[in-house]
Amino acid sequence: MHPGSEFGRRQSVQILQAGFRTSLVNASSEAQNAYMSTTPNRWTKASVYPDMWVDPDDDPRNTDGRSPDGEAETQLEFIRDYRSTLRMKCEGLDAEQLAMRSVPPSTMSLLGLLRHMVEVERDWCNWITADETRPSLYGGLDAAFSTSGADADMLARTWSDLAAEQATTDAEVAKYEDLGTRLGESQIAVRELQIHRIEEYARHCGHADLLRECIDGRTGQ
Repeated sequence: MHPGSEFGRRQSVQILQAGFRTSLVNASSEAQNAYMSTTPNRWTKASVYPDMWVDPDDDPRNTDGRSPDGEAETQLEFIRDYRSTLRMKCEGLDAEQLAMRSVPPSTMSLLGLLRHMVEVERDWCNWITADETRPSLYGGLDAAFSTSGADADMLARTWSDLAAEQATTDAEVAKYEDLGTRLGESQIAVRELQIHRIEEYARHCGHADLLRECIDGRTGQ
């Protein structure tokens, strides 16, 4: 299902809701009461459905049910939607929580993921503009995962850097209407680069799902 598809999203919401209701009906009254008493208020107050992140009508990935026009726009929409998903998974947490390595033995954290994506976006741009290579911001793709000394300033800088790098990469890719155009020293096609970008964000959104759930139990979407 396309993550921003109105039809697919509402269909999935209905399936999730039906499954949720069925599971509660089949559960004992004690289990039902235990579930509702342990559900954080922010879930049920902020969402129509207990396990959803935001109300379906407020989902920033909503596309009004209209499919994107053409291959390039489809690729961009997937990238935008996965970026939004990653951001949603980080909302409501402070720097200390975002820096938590919440799924041991992995040393990954949500803040580390954000910093990694800053470096990845910059790396992608360097693939396109091989003659104007820009240096790493945080010491490289792997070093970016280090969040030692995380504080509000580091978090603010990370968000700012990520927005800037995303905009720069998007602007460079937008220069090439032909998705078959070969770029940089590696001669990667625009199409392949875009698919790789989707793959990278989708993979790390999966990581973010688990990391966030282990921090405060919050799941959904």
